[in-house]
Amino acid sequence: MELDTLTAFTPGASLLGGILIGLSAVMVMGLFGRISGISGITNVVLTGIRPHQKRTSDWGWRVAFILGLILAPLVYGAVSGTAVMQTVPSSLVGMALAGIIVGLGTAIGSGCTSGHGVCGLARLSPRSLVAVLTFMASAGVTVFVLRHVV
Repeated sequence: MELDTLTAFTPGASLLGGILIGLSAVMVMGLFGRISGISGITNVVLTGIRPHQKRTSDWGWRVAFILGLILAPLVYGAVSGTAVMQTVPSSLVGMALAGIIVGLGTAIGSGCTSGHGVCGLARLSPRSLVAVLTFMASAGVTVFVLRHVV
């Protein structure tokens, strides 16, 4: 595949995706009083425990949220007849290492890009601003190293 096909400029789809992400964040906050951070939602589904709290019973909406993340592209593909393009590196070791690093980062930073970047910045959280700047700087360094050093 050519690089241009992997990084196609899609302003309409990107705008719609951003609107849907924002809408889901507002709905989760409005309906459940919770931040829609994927790492936190997943953690509660897998462990049944919210950070700094005891066991929780509000996992139903969390399971539905995760199922929506998984099923939405499949439904879109079935309705539109167009497969959703996903670019995945061919190195399983690299993907596993990246997953471990991201997992450690979300644990250390008390959240992920969706929690800090979408919800935290919208709430004008200074901690989220620092987290997002750290995510972006790390991403920039990673891309530079992978494209120009390695």
